Amino acid sequence: MLLKGKVFVITGASSGIGAAAARIFACQGASLVLGARRQHELGQVANQIRSDGGQAVPLAGDVSEAGFAAALVGLARSEFGGLDGAFNNAGRLGSGRMVADTGINEWAEVVATNLTAAFLAAQAQIPALLERGGGSLIFTGSFIGHTATLPGMGPYAASKSGLLGLVQSIAVEYGARGIRANALLPGGTMTAMAMDAATNPDTAAFIGNLHALKRIAEPDEIANAALFLASDLASFVTGSAMLADGGNSISKV
Repeated sequence: MLLKGKVFVITGASSGIGAAAARIFACQGASLVLGARRQHELGQVANQIRSDGGQAVPLAGDVSEAGFAAALVGLARSEFGGLDGAFNNAGRLGSGRMVADTGINEWAEVVATNLTAAFLAAQAQIPALLERGGGSLIFTGSFIGHTATLPGMGPYAASKSGLLGLVQSIAVEYGARGIRANALLPGGTMTAMAMDAATNPDTAAFIGNLHALKRIAEPDEIANAALFLASDLASFVTGSAMLADGGNSISKV
């Protein structure tokens, strides 16, 4: 029960890594406020956690919209008495267009979801964590924009790279007051966001071969890495860009 008595917000919780983290965090004793755009799927995740004896309340919304992060924190306070941490996991890939072919609206949408939303989340969550004497903030980054990138990933790479600077700033500014901030950088993961790799064995095999482990991660594997960062096992880990990428960053064969 690594998170017993703790209250966490998890975004992007309707599927993939976020849903896996919700289930794992709940099994480890956390009370959860779950956020995502898809209300029906989000409700299903929350209902499953409750049916298994856990505590979870859903709130549908878009992380890029001003006020949603504050609403999630408000729900944590009203339902569970406060906030001890957050897994800010929601993200957007983009269309895969090359930089010169990417429209300004797409650029703005990807940056808003992947970077500006993280800033808004931090602004809402930090005061709540300080009220409880500190806590853990986790942001989903990517090896893309850190150790490598791929064609067609300009807005995504830029937003995820910028996220690392935000995480470092939070860690430096609030570490002395008990707040740890870290970025979790997954490799290829079998989620809906992985698009064709989730349904096409040939694509999955190609992407898997880019990793030293020669496979794509299951969502639970990335969620377990988030659990480590959320828990006191990571009590001296802050400001980090923690790779959970199956060796993607170091594999050349």
